[in-house]
Amino acid sequence: MSVNIEKWEVEDEGFWKSTGKKIATKNLWISIPALLLAFAVWIMWGVIIKYMKDFGYNFGMDAGLTPGTDAYNTMLEDVNNLYYTLPAIAGLAGATLRLPNSFLISLGGGRNVIFLTTLLLIIPAIGTGMALSDINTPYIMFAIMALLSGFGGGNFSSSMSNISFFFPKKNQGYALGMNAGIGNLGVAVMQKLIPFIVGFAFFGVVGVSSTGAEGLAGIQNAGWIWVPLIAIAAIAAFFGMNNVITGTPSLPGTAQGLGKTGYMVLLGLISASLGAYLLIGLSLNMWIVLPIVIITAVILMKYATPGEIKTNLKKQFSILSDKHNWIMTIIYTMTFGSFIGFSAAFPKLCQDIFVYTDPSNPEFVNPNAPDFMLWVFIGPALGALVRPIGGIISDKVNSGAKVTMWSTIFQIIAALAVAYFIVQAKAADSPEQYWWPFFACFMVLFITTGIGNGSTFRSIPYIFDKEKAGPVLGWTAAIAAYGAFIIPKVFGQQIKNGTAEYALYGFAVYYVICLILNWWYYQGPKREFDNP
Repeated sequence: MSVNIEKWEVEDEGFWKSTGKKIATKNLWISIPALLLAFAVWIMWGVIIKYMKDFGYNFGMDAGLTPGTDAYNTMLEDVNNLYYTLPAIAGLAGATLRLPNSFLISLGGGRNVIFLTTLLLIIPAIGTGMALSDINTPYIMFAIMALLSGFGGGNFSSSMSNISFFFPKKNQGYALGMNAGIGNLGVAVMQKLIPFIVGFAFFGVVGVSSTGAEGLAGIQNAGWIWVPLIAIAAIAAFFGMNNVITGTPSLPGTAQGLGKTGYMVLLGLISASLGAYLLIGLSLNMWIVLPIVIITAVILMKYATPGEIKTNLKKQFSILSDKHNWIMTIIYTMTFGSFIGFSAAFPKLCQDIFVYTDPSNPEFVNPNAPDFMLWVFIGPALGALVRPIGGIISDKVNSGAKVTMWSTIFQIIAALAVAYFIVQAKAADSPEQYWWPFFACFMVLFITTGIGNGSTFRSIPYIFDKEKAGPVLGWTAAIAAYGAFIIPKVFGQQIKNGTAEYALYGFAVYYVICLILNWWYYQGPKREFDNP
């Protein structure tokens, strides 16, 4: 069958059974591993920085400093903050790239888009492997690779858009749920695979002797391990996927489709690069950087995009004047933003709370620290697996807002409980005794954010008409992904200040605001929609 399919009538039962189902299923099962790898590459810095800390990647900032001195210890604190900035940069780029990715299918065709956006993941995978192979690699190299890892975050929008065109309405819940749910599991797969693969010294490392860390020779595998997997997924997309006319009205040739896709991705990358420069080059506050990046991306989308999508863009951007678009964006950021942000920050946070436990000596290692890398993957796995449950429960009670309310209440309690156990661990001579209650409360956080993901998305089609619902879903998904930027950055700042619990207090306050918004507009006596 041709790569470009000009007849695609999946709402016709006869066509679906005879032709459509087989093609749609094939495209779905090629899409799923590609999206899983995208999530893995996007969020891999949350685990990589843990090993960078273990093996002493100080970006050359320790030159001329004497270990044990105040200046040396201050340098280590600054370096630790820079570690957190790497997943934050990846989060910033991934969220920003979701905006142009929302329009890629209509321009480039599903097969062309999934092939190229998957293939692009090879760049940060190879670059990260090379950067980790030398302990003296400068910070800017890691920052660039983190930025390019954002390709993976952007891929979610184009992948979900593409799959939606392959299935009839009655099967879209299944198809999109499988694509998103298993795709999100890429975070958990990554958090389990990297610790395993780091134990194998496939490639040599420059500068090992300077650290005395014999195990360093395997750390660069954290980047290289994805290269063959990405290559296989990209080849499968190129030879196995299709472009359908319902998703791409002007079906392009391969070169044309790839060209348009690359151009739109470049627009997003320009916006994200500006943000990374403002963040690490000019050291601007993250809350200043964030709106600048979003506004820049929107302006580029509005004025620098191909003519054939400008009309569509005007319809999309009309949602920005709708009050409920902003309310649902705030609420959905509470759910998915927390899920992806915690996924990026959790491993390093565990290390800082339970391993490096002496504030006066940043190099002290708690000999009784828990082996947290055995367990951290469970959180993202639970969050991804329960996402469909949030939608299912919402359907059962006929209200996403009710489910969002209860998940938010438990999210607030869990955040405060995590903060409590952080305080207890910091004050204890044996902080490891608080590991399991800390871990259990964090699991509740992951579960509740996952359920809220499903319930919030379920509410949107009941608040907005059909013309607006799609753009709102795309916009909220893009903005919520900035949680992968905000949460690691906030934790990094508070860890440096010695007040990690303050981050959780801040998140809890935000969750309370979301709870009030959800009640006021969708549940209270003055609600504008009745429990959507």
